[in-house]
Amino acid sequence: MKIAIVILNWNGKKLLEQFLPSVINFSSNQATVYLADNASSDNSIAYVKKYFPTIKIVQNKLNGGYAKGYNEALKYIKADVYCLMNSDIEVTKNWLIPIIKLFKNEYDTAIIQPKLLDYKNKKKFEYAGAAGGFIDLFGYPYCRGRIFNFLETDNGQFNDTSEIFWASGACFFIRSKIFHELGGFDEDYFAHQEEIDFCWRSINEGYKIKYVGASTVYHVGGATLQETNPHKTFLNFRNSLLNIVKNVPNRWFLFVIISRLILDGISGIKFIIEMKPMHSLAIIKAHVSFYRNFMRFFKKRRNLKKKLNYYSHISIVWQYFILRRKKYNTLK
Repeated sequence: MKIAIVILNWNGKKLLEQFLPSVINFSSNQATVYLADNASSDNSIAYVKKYFPTIKIVQNKLNGGYAKGYNEALKYIKADVYCLMNSDIEVTKNWLIPIIKLFKNEYDTAIIQPKLLDYKNKKKFEYAGAAGGFIDLFGYPYCRGRIFNFLETDNGQFNDTSEIFWASGACFFIRSKIFHELGGFDEDYFAHQEEIDFCWRSINEGYKIKYVGASTVYHVGGATLQETNPHKTFLNFRNSLLNIVKNVPNRWFLFVIISRLILDGISGIKFIIEMKPMHSLAIIKAHVSFYRNFMRFFKKRRNLKKKLNYYSHISIVWQYFILRRKKYNTLK
């Protein structure tokens, strides 16, 4: 099985200096490492060529974000499985072995995510994917090990192999045939939650997504956009709504959309109370962009062969804020 680890880079020389050594040391026996460069203006490419000559480089002509960046680069990379990896990931010894084994044994598994722990606090799960993601009744994403901003301590509670709904784009394994079959990532997202849309489409086509707790990586998180950046709030709220438009089954569609717009309004009020007016403004901008793009994305749902029942019928907002259930295993 030919594995290609593809690291997307944009002006990330410092991150490459810090994290490439672990990737090379613990991956080169099982995989070929590529740098997909999104038209960097620093000397990232020169640095990699000088100090990591075994890494193959694909240069994109412009910075099209996560979605377009990978779509363009993967046209030129031949492998059975792609590992799409952020440049701020530290990998561990033998991390690829259980993932390769699962791909070989389970032909209907299309996507795999390893355990994602916080590089800055290695006992905690990391925000971007933790132990695998799910979607609630209103289209809000959450994870085993991370609900909203609450991060669980890793005590071995998620050392299993488990079926999940979405895998983190920070370290995202995908069979190349299926990636191209489904048309890659939706480039209208630019960044954030395009991996959730891709996973949703994969499930609608009957493929499985797995989390493998026997494989561990550490993620810095927020290296491109900090959690406190209002633009990140804009992208997350807008793209989450677009996911609903594209993928929610017809019988739930109006209920989920209307409920979600109301809940987003409540989130905007909460940000004002917390003295974060720029984040409230970001939600307003997200809704304006959502309305502008509604018909274009509504047409995209017609291209999907199936729109299946997609999530556990719980409200993560109700569970977290009203019932105060912050750990995944306490959800009911």
